[in-house]
Order: sequence, then C-alpha cells, then structure tokens
Amino acid sequence: MTKLKLGTIEDDKSVKLTIEMPAATHRNLVAYAAAIAKESGRPPPDPTKIVAPMLEKFMATDRAFGRMKRPRLDKAASTAKSPSDTKPESRNERTEQRNLMK
Repeated sequence: MTKLKLGTIEDDKSVKLTIEMPAATHRNLVAYAAAIAKESGRPPPDPTKIVAPMLEKFMATDRAFGRMKRPRLDKAASTAKSPSDTKPESRNERTEQRNLMK
C-alpha cells in the first residue's frame, strides 16, 4: 500500500475560513479522510480538518512558490562573479588560472 502524503491530523488553534467547493472535491475529501483512518487505524478525521494540512503540504512542495518566498539578494550582488567563477576562454588562460591557484 502506498503511503499517504498526510499523516495523522494534529489539533491546532485555527482561523475560521469559509469556502465553497465542488461536490466532487468534497467527496474526495471524505474519501481521503477514510483513507487516513484506514492507514492510521484511528477514526476518520472530519474532512474539514484535512484541508489545511493538504494546503500546507501543497505549498511546502511547490518549488516555484518556495523560490518566491525566499528573500532575494541585491540584484547587483547576485550577478557579480568572482574571478574563480568565470570560465577561461583559451588554453593559455586555463593554464594561467591553474598557476594562480597553486
């Protein structure tokens, strides 16, 4: 059996949020809650309690969102390269660079 992305649902202080969703999505939430119960051997969680962990997991694994959340460095500082970062263009430049590293 494959392991679900969500484990047991922890109780946490929450913020109330009212949303509307398609009936098919709600049926899937109920089915997912039943799958959690089957995997954990505990009673199924209330489907409304699994929405937040699902969203958290989704946002945590979204690479583009993660890149957007990271603080950006100064653009000039991030584009500046040190001499060791530049690739030598000719054989002589490579030899000179090797000699400098010794």
